[in-house]
Order: sequence, then C-alpha cells, then structure tokens
Amino acid sequence: MSMMRKLGFGLAGTGLVAALVWAFWPQPMQVDLAPVTRGPMQGVILAQGVTRVRDPYAITAPITGAATRSPVEVGDRVVAGESVVALIQPADPALMDARARAQAEAAVAEAQAAVALAESNLRQAESRLEHSEVQLERSRILAERGTIPRRMLEDIEATHLTAQQALAAAGSQLDLNRATLTRAQAQLLGPQALFDPGAEPDECCVRILAPQSGIVLAVSDQSARLVQAGSPLLTIGNLDDMEIELDLLSTDAVRVPPGARALVERWGGEGVLEARLRRIDPAAFTRVSALGIEEQRVRLRLDLLTPPEDRIGLGEGFRVHVRLIVWEAEALLQVPQAALFRDRDGWAVFVEDAGKARLRHLQIGRQTTGRAEVLGGLDEGARVVLYPGSALADNSAIMARRE
Repeated sequence: MSMMRKLGFGLAGTGLVAALVWAFWPQPMQVDLAPVTRGPMQGVILAQGVTRVRDPYAITAPITGAATRSPVEVGDRVVAGESVVALIQPADPALMDARARAQAEAAVAEAQAAVALAESNLRQAESRLEHSEVQLERSRILAERGTIPRRMLEDIEATHLTAQQALAAAGSQLDLNRATLTRAQAQLLGPQALFDPGAEPDECCVRILAPQSGIVLAVSDQSARLVQAGSPLLTIGNLDDMEIELDLLSTDAVRVPPGARALVERWGGEGVLEARLRRIDPAAFTRVSALGIEEQRVRLRLDLLTPPEDRIGLGEGFRVHVRLIVWEAEALLQVPQAALFRDRDGWAVFVEDAGKARLRHLQIGRQTTGRAEVLGGLDEGARVVLYPGSALADNSAIMARRE
C-alpha cells in the first residue's frame, strides 16, 4: 500500500473519531431565561361586572284603570315634573249577563216610578202651601177686626208652617229619587260607555309626570292595557350617575380592603375607566356554577369615577371586566412565577451562572398574576430559567434559547 493511501485512511479515521466524539459529547440545554427585576406590583382580583344606574325610579300605577299606549319609549329623555310618562283612564264597565241586566232594568223602572210619585207629592205640597197662604192672609185681616179669636189665627199660622215643611220634604224626596234613578241607569252602562274624548286631560284620566330627569330605561308594555294599582309601568334613571355590581367568591371578598381602587377594562370603548369600591354586602348568597358546584358569593358595588363624557355609550346592564386592586407597591424585587418550583418543602429556581444552572432556594412573599415577590435568596439582575423541566439539574450546562 502506498504512503498516500495510508495517509488518506489515517485522515479519514481521525475525522470519523472526531465526528463520533462530537455527536456523543453532552450539549448545553437550551432554556428560556428571564431577569429578576425590581418594580411596581399589584395584587388584583379579576372579575366580570354589570353596570347599574344608581337610584333608578320605578313608576307604578297609582290606581286601577286602563293605561293608554305609552307616550314614551325606551331611550327617551324626560324632564322632572314636566314630561308625561303615563296616562291611566277609567276602566270600562264589565259586561252583564241576562239576569243582571233584567234586574238593572227593573231597578230603573222602579226608580222612575218613585220619581213620578215624588213629583206628584211635590205638586200636592205646593197646592197645600198656596191654599194655606191665602187662608193665613184672610185670617190675619179678620183677626185685626176682631172677627176671629187670636187662638184661631195661631192655629192657621201653624198649619201654614207645616205646609212649608211638607213642600221642602217633598222637594228633598224628589231629589233623592232622581239620584236613585241615575244610579240605577248607571248600572246599565256597558263597555261602549267611554269617557268624553273632548274633556280636559285632568278630567278624563290620571296623568303621571316624570319624578326625575333622565332616560327611560324600561317600559313594561308599550300597548294599552288594563292595569291594577301597583302594577309597574316604566323605569327612569340617570346614566350620568352609574355604578358597577360585582359578584365575588366569599374567600376573595374578605381580602378586598375598604375603598379599594379598580380599573374597568374591555367595556367596549377606548381607554380604561376608574372606579372605587363603595360597599360590600354583609351577607353572602349561594349560586350554582356552570360545573354544578355551589358557591358562596358576595355582591360588591363600585362607584364609577370616570366622568360621563369619557364613557359615552356605556348604559344600564352592560357587561364589563374589572381589575380590583387588593394591594400595590412601587418597588418590589420580583421573579416570574414560571421560574418557581417546589423543592424541599420550599420554593426554588435555577439561576444561570457562567453557562451553568445553579439551584437556588428562596423566600417568596406576595404573588400576583405572573409575578412573585422575592423576600430573600436572589439578587436583582440575576437571570432565572423559565419553565424548568425534569431533565434540568443543578450544575447542568445551559444556553439561552434563540428566538
């Protein structure tokens, strides 16, 4: 074998050995690294809320009657003491069956006869009074001449006074019988007996004025209908004075401090709205979740601080997303939660040190979404491994993953 061929085989063998060594040589593990930083942190509770108009006015029917078609619609602006928001007319009389109508007609005939009798008695009383007046005048002349005694004149005067009282009684009886006739005739009125359309509004119906200025939020029914006293008619509210209603788990509600600040996001408009906690209900209620689990929840109410001109379009019952701030600090040493794992009943991370992963145990304080406060064990600026896998161990070779 020639020298050149031997040299070629030697070089090929050396390359093969080098390739095998390179293939089986341990390679640094590619990992994601993130720095330990110092900055502001917030403890937040994320929840969905619903906007509510504070102090809405629910208007109900003051009497039983027939409500006309609603003069206002949802979204109309009304003025307190001026805008008519509802009209209630007298209800139509009920229909009568044959027996009730026959009885009513008989009552009318009876009343008409009583009126005729009273009129006849009145005419008789008038005739007696006229005769008594003539007799009294003649007796007074005779008494002055001494033709009749004084006692006879007194008896005639008493008879005249009795005739006057009889005339007055006959007139009152006639008025009474006429009123009875009118009442009996009213029993015959049917549904066709509507109110006088030419009458003044105050005479034909009850006009309900807006108790406050604002927007009509809801109308129970636009159509004309029969309503009972106390039936809801419509609701009025002021969209400039709104609040947000939240339902939190009772375990979350106890962590919320009084007057907590809140940020309203994803409400449909631009920017973030500001709000502040006003009240936490003292009693919880039970609600079944979508998974069928009974939860004890507490209702919270937040005041909207953003002025109305910066939240145009936000109305009653709109769904919003609220970031309720439980606590906040300006400069805290913090580490990503993705770098933490449990080790020896405590928290630990892998720190990058000259291409090696070093296991570090640390103390963790408050935690929030994606971040955790570092109380000890790490320095600012250190780079930690995110999402450490089970193959990563202390002193393993690592390198930053290229994006």
